[in-house]
Amino acid sequence: MTVPLYIAKRYLRSKSSQNAVNVINFFTFFVIVIGSAALFIVLSGFAGLKIFSLSFTNSLDPALKAVPATGKFFSIEPYQEQQLRAIEGLANYAKELEEKVYLEHRGKNHIAYLKGIDTNYANVMAIDSMLYFGDWKINSVQVVAGIGIANKLGVTVNQFRNPLQVYAFKPGLGSISQQSISTLYSQAPVVISGVYAVEATLDDKYVFADLAMAQALLEKNSLQVSGINFKLEESASETDVRKKISAVLGSSISLKNRQEINSTIYKMLNTEHTATYLIFTLVLIIALFNVMGAIIMMILDKQQNTKMLYCLGTTIKQLQLIYFIQGLLVTSIGGGIGIAVGSLLIWSQLTFGWLKITPSLAYPVAFEMINVGIVFATIFILGAIASKIASGRVNKKLLQTAL
Repeated sequence: MTVPLYIAKRYLRSKSSQNAVNVINFFTFFVIVIGSAALFIVLSGFAGLKIFSLSFTNSLDPALKAVPATGKFFSIEPYQEQQLRAIEGLANYAKELEEKVYLEHRGKNHIAYLKGIDTNYANVMAIDSMLYFGDWKINSVQVVAGIGIANKLGVTVNQFRNPLQVYAFKPGLGSISQQSISTLYSQAPVVISGVYAVEATLDDKYVFADLAMAQALLEKNSLQVSGINFKLEESASETDVRKKISAVLGSSISLKNRQEINSTIYKMLNTEHTATYLIFTLVLIIALFNVMGAIIMMILDKQQNTKMLYCLGTTIKQLQLIYFIQGLLVTSIGGGIGIAVGSLLIWSQLTFGWLKITPSLAYPVAFEMINVGIVFATIFILGAIASKIASGRVNKKLLQTAL
């Protein structure tokens, strides 16, 4: 291994007597650098977009959330709450009651979700970053709505003279046609105290209200909720806390983390990430044909030297290993330089934000070590395959034709 490596390094540094071979070698190295840099930049850009996209849903999704295993609601007893407060690693929790409602204001209407929350909600979720204008003041008559809802209904904050009307269907049995309209739904006038803004879809979705008010409107008792949001301590193990919460709440609930809550979004983003990687890998495969061509040209250029080494006792396998190692060195060094160039560009974007989506928003990117490993492994494996194929060109027939 030492002799083939030494000769391969010499071949890598030395120039050929034929200018065409030097041009081909330089072009091959340049293509590897550009290809690896492009793959790393694309993966880093996609990682930034993924983080940016998930930041919107993370504003409304806790680290862990308990939802009913079946149905839409479940009950939590006072003794269970005492046990939850005693769980090590659990920083806080907040109960909520969510249901679809009908909103009406001055002839304009909209269907949204009423989310009744308790006073602990502010300690679990980052509501300060969500608030667009007004105050986060929630009580029996005041609510916080999304900016999309406020715009569609033409309602502003603190409209006590013209409150927003909230209608919710009453739970019950029997045919709807046999009941009067007034008995089908509960109604409550509310005033918007503040408006939140997260993302267009979410801004049209929620009206945050007091938990007790929501329970009364939906005709639920004080123990019934649709979910419990949990905030974990920074050093806490999600697996351990999850087991302890499940032991307290029992099999009637299902615990989900952010990824499980937004499983569809995560699957979509992961699919797009894989597709993007495969497309650019295909480009690299085409580019690495240049490696095969460059190695074959080097074999032909060094044909006399190769025959001399063979006459001195070097085996065919050792001769093939020389050019195989040379191909690995070219792809590895080129890939390393390409990753360094890509890292420099990603760092400059993170620092200076020179590429903009809007005048105030820089294109999101993220530097992740896993992408460094993916790019280098891809370049190394593809380079090894190309080098193996090209080095197989060294055989007895080639040596016999050498002058």
